[in-house]
Amino acid sequence: MTDQQCRNCGAPLSRTFVDLGMSPLCESYIAAAQLNQPEIFYPLHAYVCEHCLLVQLLQYVTPEHIFSEYAYFSSYSDSWNEHARRYCEAMVERFQLGRDSLVIEIASNDGYLLQHFVDRRVPCFGVEPAANVAQAAIDRGIPTEVRFFGSAAAHELLSRPGRPDLLIGNNVLAHVPDLNDFIAGMKTLLKPTGIITMEFPHLLRLMQQNQFDTIYHEHFSYFSFFVVEQAFARHGLTLFDVEELSTHGGSLRIYGRHAENATLPVSERVIELRTRESALGFDRLETYSLFQERVSGTKRRLLEFLIEAKRGGRRVVGYGAPGKGNTLLNYCGIRTDFLDYTVDRSLYKQGQFTPGTHIPILHPDRILQTRPDYLLILPWNLADEISRQMAVIREWGGRFVVPIPEVRVW
Repeated sequence: MTDQQCRNCGAPLSRTFVDLGMSPLCESYIAAAQLNQPEIFYPLHAYVCEHCLLVQLLQYVTPEHIFSEYAYFSSYSDSWNEHARRYCEAMVERFQLGRDSLVIEIASNDGYLLQHFVDRRVPCFGVEPAANVAQAAIDRGIPTEVRFFGSAAAHELLSRPGRPDLLIGNNVLAHVPDLNDFIAGMKTLLKPTGIITMEFPHLLRLMQQNQFDTIYHEHFSYFSFFVVEQAFARHGLTLFDVEELSTHGGSLRIYGRHAENATLPVSERVIELRTRESALGFDRLETYSLFQERVSGTKRRLLEFLIEAKRGGRRVVGYGAPGKGNTLLNYCGIRTDFLDYTVDRSLYKQGQFTPGTHIPILHPDRILQTRPDYLLILPWNLADEISRQMAVIREWGGRFVVPIPEVRVW
């Protein structure tokens, strides 16, 4: 474990944001042969820096340990693929990208996003640390280098593939333990007239919607716009636009450029969000002290629902085995005494067990065979998509349940 210092400004960390107890790594799924072996649990304790107000976890494990072999394949979500397609279409049109352009994506996963640039004949290149998911992108014909991104990688990428017109990082910024090295690498690599876009969960929405299950060891940092704007400015990068998205329960898409590139003025959306966050207190330490009790209350209400359902002889099963679900299950102590099993469309997860709680992960067809009374949707951000896919449970009176922001049954 590293010293308790802020990864943004270096100040000492002592102020708790929320303490979720002990939990294993949320993507460390368990094979049947491992069920009787020890598991490592780490503190899931988020701090807020009293100096710069970055919410963060301490680093207990290296990124290499977490991400070199990874269980998350983006292509398994239909709505996420559609989100990527729309993004690509918008970027090509807004920034006039074509055959003479270059797009580089950091943490490009299985090529789910870059494939849409390939379809439009825009040259692209992926940088992805997980060899197993990078191979899926390579199989799609997307040039991909297996490595972690930072300053050293940026200097090497200058020769191949070169400086990008568009540098993308979707849901990677939160995964970076050395935040300053990562942002400095983007500054190094970006073409003088180039654009950076990054998407990440918005701390404002996490707090407003009580999304504590999006806190896990793979996410080292949790950003407000207030904090991320300062972090980029420290490295000579200006955020000139921002969009608020519905993905992952509420995300930001920031648009960055070199501070020296004055051709892209700062938009009204940046000014409005900066002002709104200030009005809500995101630039004041006391705002962050209220979250723990909201989280504890949600845990109690979810357990009350599950206890009442089981006492009534009802069968409850899960849908999905996402990282956020594993935070929820471990924090609330939910095992097979409450959930008979969960299902997932990912072939990679089927036949395995959830980390820590050892709930079996099965094919979605098992729901049709066992006809449960309740389907607890663990990836609640995809609740609309999943409830449409699984509407068949209505035939036997089955009902859906989401745990966040509050327990809801319909």
